[in-house]
Amino acid sequence: MDSEQRHGGPARHRDRGQHLTRYAGRILVVCPRCGGRAEVVQRPGLPPLKHYGELRFRPRRLVCPGCGAIAEWRARRLNGALIGVRLGGTEDPFFRRPLWLQTRCAGRVLWAYDEEHVDALAAYVGAALREGGTGATQAMFPRLPRWMKESGHRAEVLAGLDRLRTLSGRSAPSDRSDAAHERAAGAGPHGVRYYRGGPY
Repeated sequence: MDSEQRHGGPARHRDRGQHLTRYAGRILVVCPRCGGRAEVVQRPGLPPLKHYGELRFRPRRLVCPGCGAIAEWRARRLNGALIGVRLGGTEDPFFRRPLWLQTRCAGRVLWAYDEEHVDALAAYVGAALREGGTGATQAMFPRLPRWMKESGHRAEVLAGLDRLRTLSGRSAPSDRSDAAHERAAGAGPHGVRYYRGGPY
């Protein structure tokens, strides 16, 4: 993704057809124990990532630096395939925890996985000219909800993304957004098969 800066803001955005999976390496979530900010990351010691699609299947660890909570997730197996998660929605797809980065915006809930995801969304939303697009049905930007892409909501969405960026630097339970509560929305817990030739 490329953006050009003009008058302090991105003037042009080029869509490279990246999938949401590109931003799923690290997901900030609400800790199930203390309600502060925890992280869902890949389990240490795994082989190098071959492609971003593997992030839906690789073993995960939930870690809370505030209270020390730890949880583990592994993809289940079915007929020789690993069953990975479906991404999207206001919950982390591995542990089903509310995302830490959520805020109310334009009558909806604006969310992101981490700071890099916030920056990618801001570059797209703030661009005066949007170029490219591969036509791939799984690409992230074409699949954003219409309200996020409408010019009439641009200032409000950018302000919401600024709030998410600020939230990403906070971790106490009292910093938690009122939008980040328990609910079932978005992705299902699994559904993508991956034939890897063995477990991780």
